[in-house]
Amino acid sequence: MYLGKVIGNVVCTMKNPVLEGKKILVVQPLDRAGKPKGKPVIGLDSVGAGAGETIYWCRGREASFVWYPTEVPTDCTIVAIVDRVNVKEKGTTDSHR
Repeated sequence: MYLGKVIGNVVCTMKNPVLEGKKILVVQPLDRAGKPKGKPVIGLDSVGAGAGETIYWCRGREASFVWYPTEVPTDCTIVAIVDRVNVKEKGTTDSHR
């Protein structure tokens, strides 16, 4: 699973019938610091994400599991909207232990 940011959407006049009613978004993958990493990908939205939101996405065969029992042709699915990312800085101690 990966972090990303929704940077756009895709509008289709014709698509596979199992994609009817599903929102297709453009996702910019992010590194753990929230910086862009790699090329944007196209993904199906399963959680109601929108432009500018940080999201959690999966790819590969697991991306289609969200839509079970329907077989949906996807290689990327948005599975969560991220509220906050906490990253421990190198050299610091965890004071909550």
